[in-house]
Amino acid sequence: MTKMIYPGQTIGIIGGGQLGRMMALAAKEAGFKIAVLEPAMDSPCGQVADIRIVAPYDDEAALEELAEVSDVITYEFENIDYEGLKRLTQIAYVPQGAELVRITQNRVTEKEAIVNAGCPVAPYIVADTYEELAANIHRIGYPCIVKTARGGYDGKGQQLLTSVEDLPLAEGLFAYSQCIAEGFVPFVKEISVIVQRNGDGESYCQPVGENIHVHHILHETIVPARIADETAKTAEQEALKIADYLHLVGTLAVEMFVLEDGSIVINELAPRPHNSGHYSIEACSISQFHQHIRAVCGWPLRKPQLWASSIMVNVLGQHIVPLSNSIAKHPEWSLHLYGKDEAKVDRKMGHVTIMTDNIEQTLQQIENSGIWSE
Repeated sequence: MTKMIYPGQTIGIIGGGQLGRMMALAAKEAGFKIAVLEPAMDSPCGQVADIRIVAPYDDEAALEELAEVSDVITYEFENIDYEGLKRLTQIAYVPQGAELVRITQNRVTEKEAIVNAGCPVAPYIVADTYEELAANIHRIGYPCIVKTARGGYDGKGQQLLTSVEDLPLAEGLFAYSQCIAEGFVPFVKEISVIVQRNGDGESYCQPVGENIHVHHILHETIVPARIADETAKTAEQEALKIADYLHLVGTLAVEMFVLEDGSIVINELAPRPHNSGHYSIEACSISQFHQHIRAVCGWPLRKPQLWASSIMVNVLGQHIVPLSNSIAKHPEWSLHLYGKDEAKVDRKMGHVTIMTDNIEQTLQQIENSGIWSE
């Protein structure tokens, strides 16, 4: 049942990171109040929230407190306690439900869902033990990537195997969980589609972004992605198919590989706003965060329009000082910093969005700035 949440009511957010902060800022523009549950005292979202509950995500008393003060509850990341979230759905209004988290927390259930939605994935096998992996890896061959079924992001929890000699490198991964081994996809580009859907089944995609990673961490998102129109259309159709299959409410980021012939293979899902969608704050008629708030509050969605080609660049800990020193030189850059206290190497501290009428020239300008040099 879709319930309408009105300005002045309170949106509870599980997770106090930057995604929660940007959700909260979007909600506050429309007059909502924000409650956040987060173990850290001075979290990015906590800094802008009206009510802070400082406790672990699986703390039952804290979840009950969040339920009491909130008219609707959402979450900003998927590695929350599924059982706790399920119990929360019985005492609070959580339009996204808990099932989406259960499915996307585990690469095995996630892959099954993508396949059941009728979408293409890389060939894969599931193994509970290293011995099972060794016995069955011939079914997908080399090169392949072995990933833990649970946990792991920004390249953690995975191992590339180029030949049978590399096989022992994957053994340690089984200490964490069962694993999935995927045949290597000879892709030419990585793209993502952020699809958003409300309880009435109204869905829209943000413009397709092209993602460039450095050391497994997203570095830049280029919008529109430099792909054929037909590929972009297919990517959106596949994302919408998955959203419908999962009865999505809220936001789902669908990461994909583009192959040489323009076809696509689905890589991963994230059931929340996504780093690759941050460009939408400046560059679109509605950002992923504003649309997410509309979706979970039962409001009609707005069709996103791209105002201008854009590049979003992540700001990690090591980029803070050179970026701060360069602000005066780049009035066309929109800077977002997340309020994190300590600028550690490779920690996501913020992002910059640059709207441009010449993508290649702007990519060169980013390179020449020296801010993101190794």
